Amino acid sequence: MNRREFIKKSVFMTVGLVGGLTLAGCGSTTETGRASNQGKNKPTIKIGYLPITDHLTMIAHGQTEFRQFTLEPVKFSGWAELAEALKGNAIQGAFALTPIGMSLKQKGVPVKAVFLGHRNGSVLTAKNIPELNKIEDLRGKTIAIPSRFSTHNVLIHKVLTEKGINPNSEVKFIDMSPPEMVNALSTGKIDAFIVAEPFGGQAEMQKVGKVLVLSKDIWHDHICCVLNMQEEVVQKQPEAVEELVGGLAKAAAFIDNNPQEAAKLSLKYLGQKQEVVEHVLTNPKGRITFNNLVPDIRDFAATEEYLLQFGITKDKIDLAQYIDDRFAKKAFGV
Repeated sequence: MNRREFIKKSVFMTVGLVGGLTLAGCGSTTETGRASNQGKNKPTIKIGYLPITDHLTMIAHGQTEFRQFTLEPVKFSGWAELAEALKGNAIQGAFALTPIGMSLKQKGVPVKAVFLGHRNGSVLTAKNIPELNKIEDLRGKTIAIPSRFSTHNVLIHKVLTEKGINPNSEVKFIDMSPPEMVNALSTGKIDAFIVAEPFGGQAEMQKVGKVLVLSKDIWHDHICCVLNMQEEVVQKQPEAVEELVGGLAKAAAFIDNNPQEAAKLSLKYLGQKQEVVEHVLTNPKGRITFNNLVPDIRDFAATEEYLLQFGITKDKIDLAQYIDDRFAKKAFGV
């Protein structure tokens, strides 16, 4: 069994894909609906996510009583497994890094980008030693990124290039799952990492790492994680997708207005200490933002240009066929 087959098999076991997907009319796990679904069976929609602050709007699962469907969050520890699950129809949607979603679309996976998970929200963190105080000190060092096809790879290429460091020859990159990075930093396996919060905040509060730069100061208001939905779900269950995006939009507003309470609610989904998540949401304000979450083709085009510029990808995709902004526009009244 090769690695791809092993990952795919493991993913299917993780999400419990035993009796087929639980879409309307074809799933074995159903729940009696209420209100407009009185007497009908509600489909279950599985949404994949990672335990990162970028995906904090998953607290909508505990905040909103969805009438059209049952929301089932499925937590993954790494991007490869999440992407494989989305590709293999083990889940109906997933918060995925923009380059990963675009890569899946480029390879013919039928997905649509329907909602932005957040803006900003990542951090370049170095080992807490006197020799590493600024970005220029990373020359010759080992830096962990969550995936080659990540916004973080774009961000680190951008900032290193701007500081006169050749990212292709003067540093070493290694792929690493986000939850492993703080330990790898503290044990000296890596010198720095760039990844979504709350791992920068965690390293900072544990005093094993220091923040060199926030992603908002590398590329202000950049997009990163996007909710990708299977096209079949978008086409056959648009009311459910509309309700899902509406619930996520409400959660986003709640996070912005109630960071302390959002940090409390995060425990069930992120598994991080409340004070770490609260630190990330408030120190400084704007470290991660949950407004302006309607997918905009200009943001995706800018990401694509950086991917091409830094040699991370070689081909463009038809962004108009990938982005479906109608649900987010309705949720935000745009």
